[in-house]
Amino acid sequence: MTDLRTLPVPDGLDGMRVDAGLSKLLGLSRTVVAAIAEAGDVVIDGRPADKSDRLVAGSVLEVTLPAPDRPVELVPVPVDGLRVLFEDDDIVVVDKPVGVAAHPSPGWTGPTVIGGLAAAGTRVSTSGAAERQGVVHRLDVGTTGVMVVAKSEHAYTVLKRAFKERTVDKTYHAIVQGHPDPSAGTIDAPIDRHPKHDYKFAVVASGRPSVTHYEVLEMFRAASLVKVKLETGRTHQIRVHFSALRHPCVGDLTYGADPVLAKRLGLTRQWLHARALGFEHPADGRWVEFTSEYPADLAASLAGLRAES
Repeated sequence: MTDLRTLPVPDGLDGMRVDAGLSKLLGLSRTVVAAIAEAGDVVIDGRPADKSDRLVAGSVLEVTLPAPDRPVELVPVPVDGLRVLFEDDDIVVVDKPVGVAAHPSPGWTGPTVIGGLAAAGTRVSTSGAAERQGVVHRLDVGTTGVMVVAKSEHAYTVLKRAFKERTVDKTYHAIVQGHPDPSAGTIDAPIDRHPKHDYKFAVVASGRPSVTHYEVLEMFRAASLVKVKLETGRTHQIRVHFSALRHPCVGDLTYGADPVLAKRLGLTRQWLHARALGFEHPADGRWVEFTSEYPADLAASLAGLRAES
C-alpha cells in the first residue's frame, strides 16, 4: 500500500533541489527521493517534478511514498570477540569488536551486537523498533569499543534521555593524520548528509549542531593520537570533523585518509576506538564508567607509529 503525502513547501526549503529538500522534509535519503521523483510520484502544484527542480516556498507538494519494506528481523547469531564488560538486571555493557553493527538494518547481513546478545541468552529491553530493542546509542561497524544496551524498560527510558540531554561522558581515542593545531580545542561545525554521496556525511551550513572536543595525547612523524570527547552524537561525527580539519582518522579512506599510510600500518578500517563510557546508573543514579583496551589491529598500528618516530 502506498502513502500519499500532501504538504506545503516550508520557507526553509525555498530554492533547494527537490531531492535535497524532500530528503530533509521526509527523513529519506536523496537516492530514495530521486527514485520517487523519477517514477513521477513527486508533484508540485499539479505538475510532476524532476529531482533537480527547485522548490518554491508555499507550493503544494504531493508525494506518493512506496510501500514500506518488510521489517528487518533480529536473528540470534553468536559474535566472535563480543565481550561483556558488565551486566546486571538493568544494563549490559559490551566491548564491541570491529565488523559488527549495533543492530540489524536494511542491507546489512553481518553480525550485530543485539544478535550476539540474543544468541548468548541475554534478554534486553523490548522498547524501540523490533530490530533495535534495547539500543540507546550506536557505534559504526568499523569502530570498536564500549557500548551499553538497556535490559530493563526503565533503563531504556533513562538512558535514552541521558544521551539526548548529553549527560553521558563519551571518550574516544583516534589517530589522525598530521598534527592538529592547536593541540587541544573544540570543533563546532554542523553536520548533515553529504550533498553528493548518501553514504557519507559532511560539514554543511544547514546541518545539525555538532560539537567535538579534542586533545592531542601523543605525536608521531606523520600522525597524532588524540583523545576526543563528544558533546553531540551525530553519525560519523569524529570522522567528519577531523576530515574537515584535513586531519582524517588514519585508515579512514571514506573521509580522505592516505591509503599508503593505512597499508603501511596494516589498517583496513579507521583508527577510532570508543575508549570509555560514563553515565549515571539508571537504577540508583550512581556514576559508573567502563573502559576498553585497544584491539589487536589498533595496538599494532600504534606500535608501528611509535617505532617510526
